[in-house]
Amino acid sequence: MAAKDLYEKDLYSILGVKKSDDAAAVKKQYRKLARELHPDKTKGDKKLEEKFKSVSEAYEVLSDDKKRAEYDEMREAFKGGRIPQGGANFGGGGFQGGDFSDLFGGGSQDIFGTIFGAGRGPRRGQDLAATTTISFRDSIYGTELDLKLAPHGGKSNSVTTRIPAGINDGAKIKLKGRGGQGPAGPGDLFVTVNVVKHPIFSRNELNLLMALPVTFAEAALGADIKVPTLDGDEVTVRIAPGTPNGRTLRIKSRGVKTARGTGDLLITVEIQVPQRVDGKAKEALEAFAKATEEFNPRIDLAQKARA
Repeated sequence: MAAKDLYEKDLYSILGVKKSDDAAAVKKQYRKLARELHPDKTKGDKKLEEKFKSVSEAYEVLSDDKKRAEYDEMREAFKGGRIPQGGANFGGGGFQGGDFSDLFGGGSQDIFGTIFGAGRGPRRGQDLAATTTISFRDSIYGTELDLKLAPHGGKSNSVTTRIPAGINDGAKIKLKGRGGQGPAGPGDLFVTVNVVKHPIFSRNELNLLMALPVTFAEAALGADIKVPTLDGDEVTVRIAPGTPNGRTLRIKSRGVKTARGTGDLLITVEIQVPQRVDGKAKEALEAFAKATEEFNPRIDLAQKARA
C-alpha cells in the first residue's frame, strides 16, 4: 500500500472504533470482527475477504502505540493539506522532494515496510497479520494448526504452525519469513491467538482455577469430593468440617505445564443453597437453627462498621 493510500483511509472507521478508544477497546473490536470475517467462516466471499484484510491492516497500525501516533500525526497533516496528494513541495515543514514517498526515504512501498522504520535500499516484504481461535484445552496443552490466510498478492495462502502449550489469550506468534514477498526477502506473519472460554476452568499465570459447588451439609460436616481435571482424570479433595464459602484448596502440579514451570489447580469452594426447602428437610433445618441459635456470625459486624 502506498504511503498516501494509508493516510487517505480512516483506519478508525474501518475498524469501527473511536479515535479516543484505548488499546483494550481496539483489541476487543478487532477480535469481534476477526471472528465474523475470518476466511474459514466467510467461505470464499471475496468482498468479505477484502474487508477482513482491511480490518487486519487497520488493527496492525492502531494496536501499536508508535504506529498509531505516527498515523494520527500524518493523517491530520494530510487532511489539513500539509501533505498534498501530488507531493511536489512540503513548504515550511522542511520536507523537499518531487514525490510524496520522499518523506520516507525512497520508493512507495507497503504500509509496514515503508512507513514504519524503513531506510533506503531494498525493502523486505510486507508483514502480514492473521488471527485464529483455539479451545481452552488446546491453549493449555498446545496444538498444531493449518491457518488459511486471506488472499494476498492475488493468490491464496496457508501455513501450518505449532501453538505452544500454555499460550495466553491474545498472544501473538511471529512466523518469520511467512509474510509478503519483497526485494530484500519476505516479511513476517504475526498470528494473534484468541482462546475460547472454558465452562469450568480458567487460568491465572500457570495456575488453573475452578469453582467447586458443595452443599451446606458437606461444608458443615466435611466430605471427600471427586473433582474433574482438565486432562480428564479425577482427583479427590477433602472438605474439612466447617469449611467457609470462598475457601481455596490447592492441588499441586495439576495446572499449566510449560518450560517455565508447572502450576497448580486452585479450587474455590462455593456453598450452594437449595432454592426451596420443605417437608422433613425444612424440619431438620429448623431444628438445626434452634440447636445453634447461640452462634451469631454477625456479632461484631456493627462494631467493625464503626471502626
